[in-house]
Amino acid sequence: MDKPVGSLQEQALKRKERLKAIRDRQLQASEDGEPERKRALEDSETEDRHRELKLRNYMPEDEELKERQVPKAKPASVEDKVKDQLEAANPEPVIEEVDLANLAPRKPDWDLKRDVAKKLEKLERRTQKAIAELIRDRLKGSEEELAGAVGAAGVEEGDSD
Repeated sequence: MDKPVGSLQEQALKRKERLKAIRDRQLQASEDGEPERKRALEDSETEDRHRELKLRNYMPEDEELKERQVPKAKPASVEDKVKDQLEAANPEPVIEEVDLANLAPRKPDWDLKRDVAKKLEKLERRTQKAIAELIRDRLKGSEEELAGAVGAAGVEEGDSD
């Protein structure tokens, strides 16, 4: 446990030495004159003062200032560039024929029909089976009636003989 504490103390001493060195450098710079930041600001201010005055929008009345006036810039012709961009923006149509079914709006209940279609298929199958069953029942019933009628007719014929 002594090692981590010792290493922490060593790191703290190193940090103090670095901070002291930084302070010493700053003090030496301030003793030499003004700090570097202030010097840089003053240099830029003197450059601003000595720059040549360019008058773009101001119409001076003084003759000396009129000499410093910048001539008005004429805009370059951009018609050719605009035409090229417009031509590039208008691609040739890919589809010449239009399918009206794709363009026509769907009916408001199309989603309901889509969802109910599977259920309707099942019901349709059940309905067809029920109809077939009813037809079979009628045919069986009519066969029995026919057989009964034929049997009754045979009995009547036998009686009349």
